[in-house]
Amino acid sequence: MRKTKIIATLGPATDSAEMIRQLIDAGMNIARLNMSHASHDWVRRVTGELRAAAKERGSAIGILMDTQGPAIRTGDLPAPLDLQRGQKFVLTVRGERSAGEHSVNVNYDNFINDISVGDVVLIDNGQIHMKVLAKHANKVECEVLTPGRLGSRRHINLPGVKVSLPPLTEKDRADVQCGLEAGVDFIALSFVREASDLRELRNIFGDARVKPRVIAKIEDQSALKNINDIIAEADAIMLARGDLGIEVPYEELPIIQRKVVKACQRTGRAVIVATHMLESMIQNPHPTRAEITDVANAVYEQADAIMLSGETSVGKYPVKCVEVFDRVARRIERSGGAGYHEYAELTSPRQKLVKSAVVMADELKAEAVLVFTVRGSMARNTAWLRPRHSPIYAFCERWHIANELTLHRGVIPFTIPLDHESPEKNVELAIETLKEKGLLHKGNTAVVIASMDIGKQMADAVQMRMID
Repeated sequence: MRKTKIIATLGPATDSAEMIRQLIDAGMNIARLNMSHASHDWVRRVTGELRAAAKERGSAIGILMDTQGPAIRTGDLPAPLDLQRGQKFVLTVRGERSAGEHSVNVNYDNFINDISVGDVVLIDNGQIHMKVLAKHANKVECEVLTPGRLGSRRHINLPGVKVSLPPLTEKDRADVQCGLEAGVDFIALSFVREASDLRELRNIFGDARVKPRVIAKIEDQSALKNINDIIAEADAIMLARGDLGIEVPYEELPIIQRKVVKACQRTGRAVIVATHMLESMIQNPHPTRAEITDVANAVYEQADAIMLSGETSVGKYPVKCVEVFDRVARRIERSGGAGYHEYAELTSPRQKLVKSAVVMADELKAEAVLVFTVRGSMARNTAWLRPRHSPIYAFCERWHIANELTLHRGVIPFTIPLDHESPEKNVELAIETLKEKGLLHKGNTAVVIASMDIGKQMADAVQMRMID
């Protein structure tokens, strides 16, 4: 049974109820909705299709809305420009591009104030490099360092520059409201720079009946400088290696990934490794050997989830990409893991109780760990401590809690009616349910984390059960 969760981005290549069913059957645990390219009508339709497909299968499926964020982009050009090394080029703001001038507008009013002479500007996912030579009025004069073809509305990165963009645009705010109405389980905030950005996102939730879990996307150097505060504020972290790989020297990227994954496992935050994992499979039916190794490294580091972007949204082989993820993850999980969770900083008695349960499961090589949870925290703590052999079956009453648990490594959520007066009945029902599904077998052991009646009150307890 695979422990690493798979996130797949929906798009034109997977825009049907039938493709959604195929992705789920291939192993998708969470569907990502990329709001850089999605309409609200599409969000409403596809969330309905996802919920229907999950209900048909009696399984939990998470839905992740990914905000576009405050991206800096070039403006429209009448025709693409072929830029040559050493050529002078002008970036302007507020529509001051002169006729015949070799220049392009930028959509960010404070561009002039934030940037300095000597800074490097990266355009179109880092394909074109420019160096700032001078700035005056509303124009920034640059020198082209790498040749390239510049089209309209290309993304701009400013490595090391502290930009004064707001954490959420008006579009983002409208998209989040749509996500709340549609009942998405996670909202990922793009270009997070500091912990207060996440608090601003949470403020939008207001008094929503169900509040999504918040994921911080790590995409620039500002986020790395504030990484510990961001991890403390977020529910989960996404290493968005596309923009991050442009912002930092490429040889630093594997080290940054390892450090962030370690920090998340030290503090109990779920972590997602994303972007370019099977990029070649957008066009080709088989991954490269380097891509296989990249996926394997993320699984070995025991990330909670690995993510597909263009591979499943616009690629030719979306279902096969999920199958490749599934196949590699299963194999690497059998070979062991990095063990970063061994340095977990446990701060509460309940966390330490869960550790005792995981140690017991590891020593017994238990067939399963059963967790009974109301809000999901006990199941998340169990996933944090990475049981070596045992899958984690989390039993809760509400579907939205089950859907939220789809992100956490090794957790298979179930919804059942819980008897709060008789916890023993819950354990018996859960064991029978797992036996019927062929997930527990006679003669094996299971470790149970549940409440138990100790007279006039309930107490958390760890139990060992022999399956009969």
